Amino acid sequence: MSRRSTAAGETAKSDPIYRNRLVNMLVNRLLKDGKKSLAYRILYQAMKQIKQKTQKNPLSVLRQAVRRVTPNVAVKARRVGGSTYQVPVEIIPAQGKALAIRWLLGASRKRPGRSMALKSSYELMDAAKNNGSAVRKKEETHRMAEANKAFAHFR
Repeated sequence: MSRRSTAAGETAKSDPIYRNRLVNMLVNRLLKDGKKSLAYRILYQAMKQIKQKTQKNPLSVLRQAVRRVTPNVAVKARRVGGSTYQVPVEIIPAQGKALAIRWLLGASRKRPGRSMALKSSYELMDAAKNNGSAVRKKEETHRMAEANKAFAHFR
């Protein structure tokens, strides 16, 4: 173990329009090849689409989607005596939020369609309604953790 103190975690900056850290985290995971302005454009188009479709505040839909997809537990491979066990571990909220964002964007990318803005808006709306690929991924993770609860003592 290091004798030094732990590094202070940096807080994420907020985005220019919604002034929200969650939006900025989503943009940072969405961008490819450093094209941040394109990532902002895609996300803002998705937010506009959500507002048109649901007549609700898109930020609240986004928050609800992330909340519904955020996992509480995950499984971690642990090697004990020559065999590998899937050990369930609890997830801290920051890591859970990061996983939720990653799953939402992954599910959006896999959706059929042309525009990433459309795909992500539909995935966010589905996640807010508690269905969609990202929610299914969370439920699958929770099921795996529940099934491997017997190995929790290997933590």
